[in-house]
Amino acid sequence: MTTAPLFPGINQSRVKTNRLEIAYLEAGSGNTPIVLVHGNCSSSLFFEDFMLALAGTGRYNVYAPDMRGYGDTETLPVDATRAMRDYSDDLYVFVQTLGLSSFHLFGWSLGGNIAIQYAIDHPDTLRSLTLQAPSSPFGFGGTKGIEGSPTWPDFAGSGGGTVNADFVQRISQGDRGDEQNSPRTVINTFYYKPPFRAPFDREEVYLSGLLSTKITPGNYPGDSIASHNWPNVAPGMFGVNNALSPKYMNQADFAAINPKVPVLWIRGDSDQIVSDTSFFDLGFLGQLGAVPGWPGAEVYPPQPMVSQTRAVLDTYQANGGQYREVVLPDCGHSPHIEKQETVFELVHSFTLEHDKIST
Repeated sequence: MTTAPLFPGINQSRVKTNRLEIAYLEAGSGNTPIVLVHGNCSSSLFFEDFMLALAGTGRYNVYAPDMRGYGDTETLPVDATRAMRDYSDDLYVFVQTLGLSSFHLFGWSLGGNIAIQYAIDHPDTLRSLTLQAPSSPFGFGGTKGIEGSPTWPDFAGSGGGTVNADFVQRISQGDRGDEQNSPRTVINTFYYKPPFRAPFDREEVYLSGLLSTKITPGNYPGDSIASHNWPNVAPGMFGVNNALSPKYMNQADFAAINPKVPVLWIRGDSDQIVSDTSFFDLGFLGQLGAVPGWPGAEVYPPQPMVSQTRAVLDTYQANGGQYREVVLPDCGHSPHIEKQETVFELVHSFTLEHDKIST
């Protein structure tokens, strides 16, 4: 179980499913279940304050599982060739084992893509879907245009080989320092919009959550293969960053799900991770001159991540679904931390509205 002290009102439990043993946090004793799914290089610990805010209404029972490869959940490899389906299947057995036949789902970053896949696979179990700073439905890196066309046939520039090796090593070493590439510095530079910084006690908890990321061949960041195409690395077959590669992940089918689930899309206007100008996208870094040999904007432009997401959601809306996009000013990649009160009000009113409609 977690070595980080949990806030009063938060409990940690484990549940054994037919796929793996899942650790999760729980708060609240209301009658409305809501499940929160964390992002890459994080864990359920990033949700504690947000869970308590939701639980404080008396309306919710809040669940935040650690996904495979993170936190205190059993460490099993991710089959990247299934894209988000290992995670979606894990989430399904989790909610089924807990007896949650109908619930609200909130996914942040990678968790947003897990949530999209879950909605594709099991839309009839969802009351609403909140996507906070999700990656593009066409994967992270390796595509261009709002339709998500591949930049190269082998999707070079996406997958496990694109991750900063020093950052990976620092996670494996449990680095709690504040040097360049340290997990603490990455949180404060990229998870938020500087100069925002969480209070020190919260920062320590979030850092513990990031450091719970399992550095294994089958988890983070995943394997890679050499490529003749710039930037000379292509996705392998295992691990989370390969599961996010457009070689395997294409969630355009979300636009055709039935029944249609109401969608709330929340993002910060200054997100440096998921953006049409992302500092984690090699196309944008190449354009800036930070990665040598960039073949130019015609061949490998920056990936329009936000525009790709909007294009899929617009198609969803044209097919009879509904979504609302909310852009929070002066906010980075973690709105539920940076702008907690605003995100709480958005999510609370959204879920309340759609519970009323469904009844």
